[in-house]
Amino acid sequence: MNKNNPIKVSKRLKEIFFDYLVILIYLALLLIISLAAFTFIVKEVPRFTYIQAQLIAFLASILPIVLIFSLLDCLKPFGTFGKRKAGLMVRYKRPSFFRSLLRNCIKFLPWQLAHIGVIEGVYGGDASLTATIFSSVAMLLAIIMLCMGLFRKDKRHLGDIIAGTQVVVRA
Repeated sequence: MNKNNPIKVSKRLKEIFFDYLVILIYLALLLIISLAAFTFIVKEVPRFTYIQAQLIAFLASILPIVLIFSLLDCLKPFGTFGKRKAGLMVRYKRPSFFRSLLRNCIKFLPWQLAHIGVIEGVYGGDASLTATIFSSVAMLLAIIMLCMGLFRKDKRHLGDIIAGTQVVVRA
């Protein structure tokens, strides 16, 4: 791993922007499909239990995105659409899907924690201590990882450090 990784902040922000755009497109398609199914097949929006809501949030949004990003990061050219657009790639100590999956699970952990917090807030009330804790930890972790990826000399965030990966400029 490079101790000094000269990726410009603008490249990382470009990567984040395009990856976020891909996620938004996926979520918009998921919304359209869900609304169509509820409108034309079920004829109403069903009421979900707390556990059902947590499972739907995880299985419909987090899991597919983590799997897609993990596949894109571990297969040549070793990068998501955002990384490719920004001229970046993931470098591995030892390439494997497991390392890519671990990296992306940690990278998207704040999103999952935020889902837990929001759903807890809906079902347990906005003043729920659990909702506040999960939402706060999610926000704090997201900020820490963003700052790590942008401002550390090696440009590695928590997921990179644990998985043994590093985002570098494509050669």
